[in-house]
Amino acid sequence: MNIYRCACGNPVYFENDQCLACGRRLGFLPERLTQAALEPLPGGNDLWRAHTPEGEMGEYHRCRNYSEQNVCNWMVVSDNGERYCVACRMNRIIPNLDRPGNRDKWLNVEREKRRVIYDLLRLGLPFLAKRDDPHTGLAFAFMEDQQPTQEFVDSSWSGGKVFTGHAKGLITINIIEADDAAREALRQQLNEASRTLLGHFRHEIGHYFWDRLILEGGRLAGFREVFGDERQDYQSSLRRHYQQGPPANWQQHYISAYAAAHPWEDWAECWGHYLQITDALETAHALDMGVSLPRDFDELIRVWSRVSININLMNRSMGMRDAYPYVLNDSVVAKLRYIHEVVEAERSA
Repeated sequence: MNIYRCACGNPVYFENDQCLACGRRLGFLPERLTQAALEPLPGGNDLWRAHTPEGEMGEYHRCRNYSEQNVCNWMVVSDNGERYCVACRMNRIIPNLDRPGNRDKWLNVEREKRRVIYDLLRLGLPFLAKRDDPHTGLAFAFMEDQQPTQEFVDSSWSGGKVFTGHAKGLITINIIEADDAAREALRQQLNEASRTLLGHFRHEIGHYFWDRLILEGGRLAGFREVFGDERQDYQSSLRRHYQQGPPANWQQHYISAYAAAHPWEDWAECWGHYLQITDALETAHALDMGVSLPRDFDELIRVWSRVSININLMNRSMGMRDAYPYVLNDSVVAKLRYIHEVVEAERSA
């Protein structure tokens, strides 16, 4: 994630909606991947002129979830006819905001969702809202374990348990994952090295891009050579994983125990790590930590190995768990290399 500057020169950050130095309203411009200071235009139509230290960026209005709900800080070009930003227009279901605590959870979910959409934009990956392309589009459902009367849902919802997952472009997130205490309890129950809300988004978006880039992209042969044959029964594989656990030597071949369950999960776990690694390196570069932003994969892994060790050492000095408690063995590096090559091919297409 980059560090930005207000038009006044003060550093501002991805989540900010106001500059603490000059008091200007801020808005993120997704098509430019930058924060901008906003100057209100006359007329009372929520029109703003956007400015960065480089100059004027044009006229925008705030995403409806910014102007009405204050859970977003992204902007929409004034003449494109949209009321929601590129991230919010993919929302299909949101939590029932009348229930205590749900607004705070929704705010946390939206914050991490925008980070993963930022990932896709900075990498130049193709995606559309499902409302614009029902076949290949992307949508999100943020729900809780309740009955239909307690959710804003479409007519197909039947209530009951909500499972975080992906199906045909729809990513469902159980908003209990936005509760730090509940999520940590689940992490310990499942014996996971780490469990984050952003990690869920990055993992599930990996399943979406398996459909787009591997299945529809004609890359099945290359995928199977690196990750294995995904035609093995998925549900049986998951049952075996939860009943018997991962293979005894899983650390030699996989980034996590869950990755050993099925090639689809191996891909999604590695995809999530690729997004995490490249985003963290961009942040370290923006913070002037002496970190380059290599396009060469071997150099990227060398730089990340050094940075991740430093991050872990800093966490230990604060009495916290390692931020990156993973080992990039040769097999995992080969899988990350394959993902890098696929992403670079899409970037240059």
